[in-house]
Amino acid sequence: MRDTDPSVQDASLREELEQRYLAYALSTIVGRALPDARDGLKPVHRRILFAMRALRLDPNSAYKKSARVVGDVIGKFHPHGDQAAYDAMVRLAQDFAVRYPLVDGQGNFGNIDGDGAAAMRYTEARLTAVARALLEDLEMDTVDFRPTYDGSGEEPVVLPGRFPNLLANGAAGIAVGMATSVPPHNVGEILDACLMLIRKPQVDVAELMTKLPGPDFPTGGLLVSEAHEIREVYQEGRGSLRLRARWEKEDLGRGLWRIVITEIPYQVQKAKLIERIAALIMDRKCPFLSTVRDESDESLRIVLEPRSRNDEPEIIMAFLYRNSDLESRVTVNLNVITAGNRPEVLDLKGLLLAWLEHRFEVHTRRARYELNKIRERLHLLAAFLIAHLNIDEVIAIIKEYDEPAPVLMQRFHLDEIQAEAILNMRLRNLRKLEEMKIREEMEEKERRAAELEAMLGDDSLMWSAIRDEIRATRKEFADDRRTELAGAPEEIEVKPEDFVEREAVTVILSRMGWIKTVKGHDVNLESVRFKGEDTLRATVETHTNEHVAFLSQSGKTFSILVGKLPPGKGFGEPVTVIFDLEGGDTVKWMNAVEAEAEYFVSTRMAQGFRIRGEDLLSNLRKGKQVVMLNAGDAILHILPVRGERVAAIGHSRRMLVCDLEEFPQLARGKGVRVQKLLKGEILVDVCTFKAEDGVELDSGKRTRRIVDLTMWSGKRAGRGAQLPHGFLSGAVFTGTGASLVRAGKGLTGELFDDEL
Repeated sequence: MRDTDPSVQDASLREELEQRYLAYALSTIVGRALPDARDGLKPVHRRILFAMRALRLDPNSAYKKSARVVGDVIGKFHPHGDQAAYDAMVRLAQDFAVRYPLVDGQGNFGNIDGDGAAAMRYTEARLTAVARALLEDLEMDTVDFRPTYDGSGEEPVVLPGRFPNLLANGAAGIAVGMATSVPPHNVGEILDACLMLIRKPQVDVAELMTKLPGPDFPTGGLLVSEAHEIREVYQEGRGSLRLRARWEKEDLGRGLWRIVITEIPYQVQKAKLIERIAALIMDRKCPFLSTVRDESDESLRIVLEPRSRNDEPEIIMAFLYRNSDLESRVTVNLNVITAGNRPEVLDLKGLLLAWLEHRFEVHTRRARYELNKIRERLHLLAAFLIAHLNIDEVIAIIKEYDEPAPVLMQRFHLDEIQAEAILNMRLRNLRKLEEMKIREEMEEKERRAAELEAMLGDDSLMWSAIRDEIRATRKEFADDRRTELAGAPEEIEVKPEDFVEREAVTVILSRMGWIKTVKGHDVNLESVRFKGEDTLRATVETHTNEHVAFLSQSGKTFSILVGKLPPGKGFGEPVTVIFDLEGGDTVKWMNAVEAEAEYFVSTRMAQGFRIRGEDLLSNLRKGKQVVMLNAGDAILHILPVRGERVAAIGHSRRMLVCDLEEFPQLARGKGVRVQKLLKGEILVDVCTFKAEDGVELDSGKRTRRIVDLTMWSGKRAGRGAQLPHGFLSGAVFTGTGASLVRAGKGLTGELFDDEL
């Protein structure tokens, strides 16, 4: 083929693909996804506004069909799909999507529930005052124009943009290899920051934030990011911010109340939000709510009904913030197209400077345009004055000569333009030629020309004019802030047990390792059914919103919320299904654990330490290692700490009493020596108690309470002294701090006498 056609050339496929993909990427970045820093618009939005201006759809004019607008947009300026152009136009009309709408829509333009707009043939539109401000002075050569895609017309490269649209309305888009996400802001605050920047060009971002403290979203809400987080976002041009819904507690009288949500985070669809909350209620993941109801009309109102008046609304909302879109993360990426037609991530000051520099360029070009028009008008006024002063002679020349223009030019020293202007005047205008009026207009024009020349020659005068314009723009468009800068909220710790209905239950564990719960305390255990030859091993009286912990013989702890245990009259479930017990590991202890409480761990080889209740809890199926056991050692007790003293009895019938503070508080470990034992001895029993209560010994035949423990008191790891007469054959502790007590929540520390 190449031999017969010399126009065909070899090319590297890789190079050709790279060039074409790069061209596509640049087209997407510049021509579709990223907004211009000067007017804050993407090309499709700019073309929509320009097409509506051409249709004379001013704020005070009649509406026209959206289909007419879309037809002009895609036919003259934007050769893409009609639905894509209509969707872009719809967003400009949604007051919940843009802070200051650019299109005034009539008809169904969608809603905050996520419902789409009606078809373009059913809706009508016109420009808003904000859009008119963006298009203002477009005819005064303030910006460059370029040919449209088919060369049949021209379109502006950028709009003059008297309104700071980029920061006011924000922008979002995804290009090739980059994205943008500019949040909306309050226009009054933006313009105040611009005035500060004009007055003090060396101002930094932190100082600008005294005027522009943060975003202002059209749907309101609470911005709960800290000030330094917002400042970092504005300095770096990237980051994320936390936005929460606004709510209030509505008092219904007689102690009844409900939660009313009045504002939701930006770009959160109300219908999906309500659906999510309803799902939490249906799945009993948020049992403190009985129902969610949408009572919105023109204003947003979502009602949350609590199950009980005793619940805390702050805890309910803290849970919903974590588990629904009532709190969202707003991504910030200030990536825009700069005047150099390239993408760049700017800080807050950079964005404001980009708009101000554009306005300076617009004012300069407008001043030059106006000055040229004034000079042209003065040129004609000079001719009109000559014609007025010599009206009879001018008329005579026109009557006498077939080509009067050259004669007029020669007689009165006029140029061709002046002569043609005189000749083109209608006869009815001759009566309007009054010398005083002509001279007054000439003086006014000359005075304005002098002002324009001064501004063009002095930047300070130009910036003064820009300041005046900014103040006028602020007066026209500034409104109240909608999003409250709430700062970092007080974090409310929400525990899983807070969202489980509190019911009294008894946890039942069988010898074969089956576990279940039965409603109520003081359960008739004889009526409890077991599988086959299985029998009862242990019970714990607790509540559904508490945790029950298990300790295995290997020293691992497991825990589960009681409300998640299998309820009912069946056999329950095996512990091995709920937890991963490895290598034949068995459960040696079970009890209801309070996270804030403290417990005392002891082993047969007289090691001991204190541990917090929260360290005995583990949500992992495989559990976590808590007690590190030496070879041949085994766990003796896990006791709730009942006092400041510890008593231990060794196999040699010796008792030692020491202070609890001598034992370290550990999250995991081996602990330290409790009592010195001889070779082959083990620890028999341990208890904690208050000094004023003393200890109570039980030999099986007799009991005795001892308050004066002086002879047995000593330091940790001591031998202690012999038990009192009558207990030398053996004894264990009983009473409020002992391991064998069954009270309150059931087992307080007793280990099972055999393995599962």
